[in-house]
Amino acid sequence: MTAGYADLEDGKLYYEIEGKGDVLVLIHAGFVDLRMWDGQWEAFTSHYRVLRFDMRGFGRSDLATGPVSRRHDLHCLLKKLGIKRAHFLGCSMGGEIAIDFALEHPDMVLSLIVVSGTPGGFEMKGEPPSQLLEMLEALEQGDLDRVSDLQVRIWVDGPFREPDQVNPEARQRAAEMNRIAVKNGTWATVDSNPLNPMTPPAEGRLNEISVPALVVGGSLDDPEILRAADLLANEIKGAKKVIISDTAHVPNMEKPEEFNRIVLGFLSRL
Repeated sequence: MTAGYADLEDGKLYYEIEGKGDVLVLIHAGFVDLRMWDGQWEAFTSHYRVLRFDMRGFGRSDLATGPVSRRHDLHCLLKKLGIKRAHFLGCSMGGEIAIDFALEHPDMVLSLIVVSGTPGGFEMKGEPPSQLLEMLEALEQGDLDRVSDLQVRIWVDGPFREPDQVNPEARQRAAEMNRIAVKNGTWATVDSNPLNPMTPPAEGRLNEISVPALVVGGSLDDPEILRAADLLANEIKGAKKVIISDTAHVPNMEKPEEFNRIVLGFLSRL
């Protein structure tokens, strides 16, 4: 495995790359880091040259002092590594980034896999998760342990389960990764007001995506995330959709073997 830091204009991104063949880029969710893909690493690197990285403000990458363009960072990283075309797999915020990247750089995208993601411009309807207001309150009070706990409740447990109903190892690993981003203030500094959002947003442009696409969701995720999965599957021509039972926002961490079979099966048929 090759690991290192790529210099951007105003910071460094930590990355890992291993394997041979077509490149598969893994983009983590906005509350964890590249370690969310530990359960995929061995399986995927056996078939592909796999790249995973920590976005700024997460894991071992540099802090961000203000808003950044995540898709621009991704493009800079790929250029630094000499990667011209790849398959892209993104979870949650990583899925939104992958969608935007596919629209902005269609010549670089071999296929698109979106896990628990929403396209830019997608408006969540109904009441927000009950813990969300609590989390914002804890953020204002500087209670970072409480913030982290509530983020894990929202994203890992989902709205239909209590913590004791969820795989404890997956919760613990997510919490360890999340604490770094919470301590860094990443959401407030970077992602609450992203730099240079795509205009017009991706939601109304999904029919422009012409590469093979797979949409994956967890059956116990927020219903609005599942509504977004329907939108993606309906608007991206030829897209396939798979819902993994008894999982929420990070199905790859809860059911890695099933997730790996689904993704590798999709890629092998291209």
